[in-house]
Amino acid sequence: METAVYIDGYNLFYGRLRGTPYKWLDIVKLSELITKIQNPSSTVLTVKYFTSPIKANFSTHGQASVESQNTYHRALTYLYGSRLQIINGYHTVEKATPPRYKEPIDKDDRVEVWKFEEKQTDVNLALHLYRDSIREGLKQQVVISNDTDLEMALRLVKMDSPLVAMGIIIPNREGGARRTNKALSIHSDWTRREIKDSECETCLLPGKIPTLKRPINKPSYW
Repeated sequence: METAVYIDGYNLFYGRLRGTPYKWLDIVKLSELITKIQNPSSTVLTVKYFTSPIKANFSTHGQASVESQNTYHRALTYLYGSRLQIINGYHTVEKATPPRYKEPIDKDDRVEVWKFEEKQTDVNLALHLYRDSIREGLKQQVVISNDTDLEMALRLVKMDSPLVAMGIIIPNREGGARRTNKALSIHSDWTRREIKDSECETCLLPGKIPTLKRPINKPSYW
């Protein structure tokens, strides 16, 4: 079963990887593992990873976070070449003045904050998902996300390409309390509601990846 996997990097990181030792994750290997569990005939042809470059000023480790992300992307690209596509959006940062948290809300009591948003990731994923469903001759598409914004894309794929099986992998921690988005599941043929620790452990990249030039090393704080 020819399969393409679409990964919402922001959703995967904050839903499953943040605060764990699994950030150095081989997302292609993980995609193959879980799709095989769901259907042993699955063959992952391509993985599309939707993300945005980190901004050093808003990262816990500053410039080191930027370098670590670049190293991670370099490792994945080196190992998988064109089989893996990293598709970037971008972040916006601007001043905002939302109401201070209190009940009942007082719209006149406002505070200045930095508004930090990731842009284009959802729309990029949605457009690739739909275009591939009608152009690439796939038998199955699998989305790793729990984002409600993808509901319409899934609905339209099921309407216009009903023969393409749709799978959803929710990037929840094993036994986690994060709620599964039912709006996505109703448009899928199957839903996986967690990614297990053992699966992440099995699918880590090597700590040191030899190349024809200098090796690629896992970031020390990961």
